[in-house]
Order: sequence, then C-alpha cells, then structure tokens
Amino acid sequence: MVPTRSEFIHQGLPGKVAFYVLILASTAYAAWRFWQRVQTWRQGKPVTWKQDWIGNVTRYIVAQRKVRASRPKSGAPMHLLIFYGFVALLIATTLLAVNSYSPFKFHQGTYYLVYEATFDSLGLLLVIGVVWALARRHGFRPSVVSHEWKDLWALYLLLALGITGYVVEAARIANDPKPWDHVSWVGNAIAQLLPTVSDGAYVGIWWFHSILVMAFIVGLPHMKLKHIVVAIPTAAGVPARPMGHLEPISMEEVEKTGQIGVAEAKDFSRWHLMSVDACMECGRCTEVCPANGVGKILNPKRVAQDVLAASQTGANVPSAISEEALWACTTCNACVEACPVLIRHVDLIVDARRNLVAEGKLSGTAAVMLRQTGSTGHAWGAARGTREEWMKGQEVPLAKDKKEFDTLFWVGCAGATDPGAVKTTKAVAELMRQAGVDYACLGNEEQCTGDSARRVGDEFLFQEMAAQNVATFSKYQFKRIVTPCPHCFNTLKNEYGDFGGEYEVVHHSQLIAELIDEGKLKPAQAQEGGVTYHDPCYLGRVNNESDAPRKALGEETRLNDYSDAIQREVLDGNRKNITEPENYGKKTLCCGAGGGRMWMEEEPNQRPANRRAEELIATGAKTVALGCPFCRIMLDASVKQVGGDEINLVDLAEMVRDANK
Repeated sequence: MVPTRSEFIHQGLPGKVAFYVLILASTAYAAWRFWQRVQTWRQGKPVTWKQDWIGNVTRYIVAQRKVRASRPKSGAPMHLLIFYGFVALLIATTLLAVNSYSPFKFHQGTYYLVYEATFDSLGLLLVIGVVWALARRHGFRPSVVSHEWKDLWALYLLLALGITGYVVEAARIANDPKPWDHVSWVGNAIAQLLPTVSDGAYVGIWWFHSILVMAFIVGLPHMKLKHIVVAIPTAAGVPARPMGHLEPISMEEVEKTGQIGVAEAKDFSRWHLMSVDACMECGRCTEVCPANGVGKILNPKRVAQDVLAASQTGANVPSAISEEALWACTTCNACVEACPVLIRHVDLIVDARRNLVAEGKLSGTAAVMLRQTGSTGHAWGAARGTREEWMKGQEVPLAKDKKEFDTLFWVGCAGATDPGAVKTTKAVAELMRQAGVDYACLGNEEQCTGDSARRVGDEFLFQEMAAQNVATFSKYQFKRIVTPCPHCFNTLKNEYGDFGGEYEVVHHSQLIAELIDEGKLKPAQAQEGGVTYHDPCYLGRVNNESDAPRKALGEETRLNDYSDAIQREVLDGNRKNITEPENYGKKTLCCGAGGGRMWMEEEPNQRPANRRAEELIATGAKTVALGCPFCRIMLDASVKQVGGDEINLVDLAEMVRDANK
C-alpha cells in the first residue's frame, strides 16, 4: 500500500457540491468586502515613490522583521507562533488543493508522510499561540491593547479551527485507520482517546470544521485579523525613504488643490489609507509614545483609527484626530519604529499639522518660533550677525575665506546661541583642529535648516530655508558636512536632496569615532560616579546611529546592526565605561523637544524629559553623556525638577576633548 489518504470520505456527490457552493460563496463575499476597502483606499492620491515589493514582503511579512524587533513584553513571541502556525496550515491546504485540482498528483508516498508529520507539528504553533493570546487578554492584558467582543470572537474562532482540524484528523484515523497514521502524531494521539467513530459521525465532525472555516472567511474582512491580508500590500508598497524624511509639497500641488496639507482623508496617499486599514490595534505605537507616556491626549493607535474612520465618513481629519493631540506629537518616530504593519504615524500627523498652520490655527510660542525663523533665519530669533560670536578667542576658519575645504562644520541655531550647546560647538571645533581636519564654518552665512518649522507644519518656510542654504553651500567646495545637532543632521542628510542638496552628512559623534579609529583622538575616559548615555531620537532611532557615540565614550557596540531587543541585551549587556538606561538605542525615550515641541509650553507634570531624566538617574551614574543640543536643554530643566541636582549633563565631544588635552 502506498501511503496517502482520500478526500471527502463518506461525502458523496451532494456533499461535495454543497461544500464547493458554500466555500465559493463565502470566498466571494470576503473578496467583495475587501474590494470595497480597495475603493476606499483609491480615494487617496496615487503613490509616487518606488517600491521594493519582493524585498519588503520578504522582510516584513515572511521574516516578520518588525514583530521580531519588538520587546518580549509586547507579545511578539505569541504573535510569531500564531503567524507561522497559520501560514503553515495555509501552505498545507494550498498543497492539498494543488494535488487535487491540477494534473500533478504528488500527495502520496514519502512526500505524504513528510507532509503529515511536518504540518501536524506546525499546527500546534497556532493552537499554542492562540491559547497564549487568550490568556493574555483574560489575565494580563496591556492597557494599550483593544478589548472588544470581536477580538475575542476572532481568537476563539482561530482556536476552534486549530482544535477541530486536529479532531477531524483524529476522527478520520479512528474511522479509517492506516498503518502510517502514526506520522500524524497529534491527530493519532487524539484518535486514541476517541470512541469508535461511525461514518455519519465523521461526516458531522468534518462539516462542523468546514463551517468554521467558512465563518472565518466571511468574518475576516470585519475583524482586526484582516491585517493578515491588508498588511501584505501595505508592506510591499512601504515608502522607500528614510524614517526621518517627510514628503514635500509642491506649489503646483497647492495651486491645483487650493489647500496645504491634509484636510480630508482623500488628501493622503492611497498607501497611507491602506496602511491604517491594516492596523491591528495592538497598541505598540501607543505603548512607546513619549507624549502618551506622560498623560497627554495623543494616542498614535487612535490617530490611525481616526484617519481610517475619516476615510469612510469623509470627516475633517484634523478635527477627527483633535488639534490638541496633533500638537502633542514630538515626531520622535517611536510609533513608526514599533508598528508591525509599518504605519507612518508621523506622516499622518505632520500632514494634518500643515493644514492647521495654513488655516492659521497655530498660536503661542510655536507661532513665535515660525515668525523668528522667517524674519531672522534663526529659530531662537537671534540677529543674523550673531552666529560668529561663539568664535571669539577661537581659531575658527570661515568658509568665505577658505572657499575650498574638506569638512563644513554646521553649527546650528542652538550651537551658536544656547550656552550649553555653545560648549559643544567649541569642543567639536577644538577636536577637529587637534586632529588636523580641514574644516570651515559658514558663520553669519548659516541660517536655520528649517527642521522645526517643517515638523510644526510650515512646509513652505522650511522649503525657503532649504533653498537659501543650498544656494549658500553651492558657493563652496567641500566633501561633507558635520554637525552636533541630530535634527540638522537628519534634515541635511535625508531631506535637502529634494531641493538639490545631495551631501554626505555626519553627526559629530561619527566624526569623532572615525578619528578615534584613525588614531588621531583618544576616546573619553571613565568618569567618577559613572556615565550613562542618552540616545537622541533623531540619531539613535531615526538614523540608526548608536555605535559611534558609544565608541566616543570608549565602548565597542553593534547596536546599529541589531534591531531585536533580546539580541541587543545579549550582545551589549556588559559595558566597560557606561551604564545603559532601560531604554537605549532605537528604543530610546524622547526628551520631548522634537516636532517643534521645544518651543511649545508644557505642563510641569507632562514633560517627557522628566520621565527620561528619572530613567537616566536610575542608572546610578552621575554623568549623563549627550549628543544633541535639544536634549541637553530639555534634560537640564527636568533633571533639576526630578531631584537630580548631582547629575552632570555633558556632551560627548566635551568628554573626548578633556581626554585629549
């Protein structure tokens, strides 16, 4: 006898016809409902960016890269069990269908035995994962996870599908035993527990399982589990641009539409509308949101759901999300980094902000910052002729004198004005001079990159700043730009290319690390009382640079190469010179300054910097090394507020300079 098994045992022609009619009807209904969703997405603007369809699906769907990068407490292992268990059963069903309805008959012999043993085992992944999910929801559900009856119904339905699938297998073995049934070890074990299964009982069990399958297909478009379908095209079409890059608006587009930014959901791209429809409401975005973490109204999960609702009702997007929630965002991209289905929450928020600013709905200190930037080219409003004041007593070469040089030192608004940031600026200049770097500064020719203006929502003020700076750059010959400000770094590196400014841009920590590798500088020395390092969002998370700052502090790490939290802990749990806070690298906690929040008033008990300061103090280190002037300003106030008077905030450039005196 050749090992195999028959299909539709004891069914007869009427049973087969009934099954095909019902399964086709349920599939057609689900396809119709998904087609209706496609029509909703098509309201949006056509996608203009390039997509790596195959690579993205491989990375984000098959390999589940974003899920694996989540922290264990987020339920990532549970999700992986459910996903791979479900995929295994889908593959098993597909292979069986190919054998049944194609000329190729291969479901027999050794292949059949391997097939049965493999998929009988992999089906347990689904059952274990769903049981885990149900226990989590009933016993220790995180507050950010949605808890509706449809969620539980979907999980119980999946569990029923997994269990009844095994029961059908066991009933077949009990009804029509074969010598090779032992390879289906789970089904065979259950069969030993069953009484004699008659032909009629088997048919009844088979139909019960089949009806559950049809119920799942019919219910899929209505459940959050629809993301198993929608997430595939979402991942395939994800924007091929850096996390820190915002899509520009052209004046031609404004003249055509008569508006700036997003007022209605149709103003988003089709991909953005599809992405929010893929949201599974897992709450990981909300869990990591610094604004939500200190009690503000902003809830990134709710943002995605509000945009989805607006796409279906035609509601005004800024009103649906709420202006208060929109202005609370720091654009730190923690939500984007955490989202398993690749939703770009920051895109949604900034596009809505653009509309609010265009409608004159921004007031207060943030509006003052925009006026200052526009009138003086300086976010702090300092006069145009003050950017060289920090150079007094320093041997700092100016670009207008040298014309041609290797490195352009971009100081930034904070670096030329804020007392703490000026210390960093002087330290970087001194280190470059000591290491023999051929550099120059723009001095009074420099003006704001427009980063804060853009993220607050004034797109065309940003574009004005970008155009003027690119024109200034064109006057000189240089190979790269170095800056101590991660916000300037991100904007110059990732966004100026849209305006003719393609440059090699490095953060000052990357330059220092390079000079250490070349033997031109020594790394910072250990400090009495210990050192911890605060990763700036726009460096560690948005631009995936966590190794260079640590090299400057005397550590060798590989954080840039590993996004998985468990691997990071294994690789980097032991430090020689620094003690890591609970959240570091890509998982760093925001100081609250990004997205223009630096210039917005904040309730004392709702400062993200306070939460971060407490975490840094908890390391026991007396020195907090920094790599961002914004972080320094925000943490300086918060460290004092939460009782860290003994903490010394210092930029890593200053520490390296002291080590090289």
